Amino acid sequence: MENKNIAKMIDHTALKPDTTKEQITKLCQEAKEHGFYSVCINPGWVSEATIQLQGSDVEVCTVIGFPLGATTSKVKALETTDAIENGATEVDMVINIGKLKDGDLDYVEKDIQAVVDAAKGKALVKVIIETCLLTDEEKETACKLSVKVGADYVKTSTGFSTGGATVQDIQLMRKTVGPDIGVKASGGVRDRETVLAMVEAGATRIGASSGVAIVSGGTGDSAY
Repeated sequence: MENKNIAKMIDHTALKPDTTKEQITKLCQEAKEHGFYSVCINPGWVSEATIQLQGSDVEVCTVIGFPLGATTSKVKALETTDAIENGATEVDMVINIGKLKDGDLDYVEKDIQAVVDAAKGKALVKVIIETCLLTDEEKETACKLSVKVGADYVKTSTGFSTGGATVQDIQLMRKTVGPDIGVKASGGVRDRETVLAMVEAGATRIGASSGVAIVSGGTGDSAY
């Protein structure tokens, strides 16, 4: 796979709490220079990134209910609306992991639905299921609920929990959602070899803070 094709799959990511404006500026410049699909940033930086990326084809992606997924559905919907008003064109929302593990599937479904409804016609929705905290059965359930309510992608990880993306999880998620829903691998994807393995397993988008290293043949050192 050519570097330009890999670049077009990457959400160039900066989600650490101490991220500065200077780092956001660098992120946006790198995204434009290397042709990354989007920048993925915390909601507080969406307006700034939107300004910096104006006139480019780089999308602005942000995170909702991040990183724990434990805020209420109403707050997640409001956060989604606010992010879109500020310029976000993609939102990556974290499910309520505890509710899923409790078997409260009605809550989990409505939680995802709230974000999908708030974003409908305005932004793509990726559902972060935090695979490292789930059984395979729970992963399948989360994926099925995401498809049911009209999410555009399922995503492995926040990058802030106990583990990140694995080839096995990508395979399971792809098998569960079928061919028409996107699958995003994130967390610990730091080099080209790992990207290619994730793509082979069924990933259609990659979340990484090491995008520049990936397309230039190096290795990143960030946890995300």
